[in-house]
Amino acid sequence: MAATAYSALTHLECARCGTEHKADQVQGTCACGSPLLARYDLDQVKAETDLATISARPPDLWRYHELLPVSAAENVVSLGEGMTPLLAMRRFGEHAGVPRLLMKDEGLIPTGTFKARGAAVGVSRAAELGVSGIAMPTNGNAGAAWATYAARAGLASLIVMPEAAPAITRAECAAAGAELYLVDGLIGDAAKLVSTGLADRPGYQDVATLREPYRIEGKKTMGLEIAEQLSWQLPDVIVYPTGGGVGIIGIYKALLELRELGWISGEMPRLVAVQATGCAPIVAAFEAGARHSEPWPDARTIAFGITVPKALGDFLVLDALYATGGTAVAVDDDALLAAQREVARLEGCLICPEGAACFAAVGQLRDSGWLSGNDEVIVLNTGAGLKYPETMPAAAPVLAPGGAIPTRAGNPA
Repeated sequence: MAATAYSALTHLECARCGTEHKADQVQGTCACGSPLLARYDLDQVKAETDLATISARPPDLWRYHELLPVSAAENVVSLGEGMTPLLAMRRFGEHAGVPRLLMKDEGLIPTGTFKARGAAVGVSRAAELGVSGIAMPTNGNAGAAWATYAARAGLASLIVMPEAAPAITRAECAAAGAELYLVDGLIGDAAKLVSTGLADRPGYQDVATLREPYRIEGKKTMGLEIAEQLSWQLPDVIVYPTGGGVGIIGIYKALLELRELGWISGEMPRLVAVQATGCAPIVAAFEAGARHSEPWPDARTIAFGITVPKALGDFLVLDALYATGGTAVAVDDDALLAAQREVARLEGCLICPEGAACFAAVGQLRDSGWLSGNDEVIVLNTGAGLKYPETMPAAAPVLAPGGAIPTRAGNPA
C-alpha cells in the first residue's frame, strides 16, 4: 500500500484568469499580474485523513499538513507556530452588547504576530524548492517573521521597511541577520526598492504580499483552527484587521476547503474587514459596491500594520465579503486606542492596535444594528501589544523613599 502523501498539493491557479501553474517550481504571480492560489486534491485528503486523525496530532499548524504545500515533513521549518487560544471576552462583550464575543489571540505565536504563520509555510516551501534567499517590503511584522524563519532555515533575507515602522520589528530583522534597509515612505516605496534590488541577486525570491503563493496557506490555518476549536462548527461573524488582506483571504479559502471536504456545513461566517479611517481603500470600495479599490492618498494610522494604500489582492478580499454577506468598516485612531485600553482593563489582554481596531469595529457594528446580541463573534488579535509600547504610555507618580502611597478615594485609610 502506498504511503499517504504529506501534502495533497496538485497545482497553482490564478485567482483572476484561472490559468494553472506548476507547483514544483518557484512561482510569483500569474502573467496577468494576479496572485496564484494553491490547489489540493481534496478527494485524496477526504479518503486518507479524518478529523480524529488531525485532532490526535501535535498542536501546531502543521497538523493540517495535507492542506499545506510542503511535500515532506523533513522540510518543515518551524518554531512551534499555531493553535493559538480562542478566548471568551465576556466582560468586554457584555460592555459592547455582544456577549458571545471571542478573541483568537495571535500575539502568543512566535515573533509575536500572525505573520509567523505565513513565514513558516512560505519559508519552508521556498527552501524546499531551492531558494537561497528571500526578499520583501514590509510594514514591519512580516519582515521580522520572514527574517526569523529564514534564519531558522539557513536562508539569506533582504528586508525593506518604512522608517516609521515599529522599532521592535527593525530590531528583530537585524537580530536575525537580515540585510535591512529603511525608506522614507510607505510600503509601496519599499516594494519598488525590493523589485529593483533583486536584479543582481540570483536565487532570491520576492515574497512580498501575494507575490508568492504560500504565505496565504500559512495564514489560512487561522480559519482551520477556528473551525476545529469550535468543534467544527462555525461562528456567525469573523472580524479581521485588513491591510494587504492575506489573512481574511486565507480564512475564507480555509472555510471553502473545509466545506468541500464535508468537515463543516451550514452558512459561512460573515466576514468583516476592518481598516483605519486614515487608510481605508477596501472600505471605500465595499461601500461603492466595487470589486477593486483605488489607491488611498496620504495613508496614515497608528495601526501601522494596516497602512496599505492599495492591496494586490483587494478583489479577493472584496469577493469574500460579498460572498459571505459581510461588511467593511473603518475606525479612527482615537477609537482603536480607546478599545486597546478597554480590552486590557476589562480582560487583561494587551493587544496590538490592529486587533484593537477590530474591537472598536465590534462596538460600531453593534451600535448600528449590523451585529445582534445573539451573534457569536470572533475577533482576530493579530499581534502582541508589547510590540507597540508607544500606543500605551504609562503615567505614574514618583514617590520618595520612605513615603506613603496616597489613600484611594472610597477605600478605608
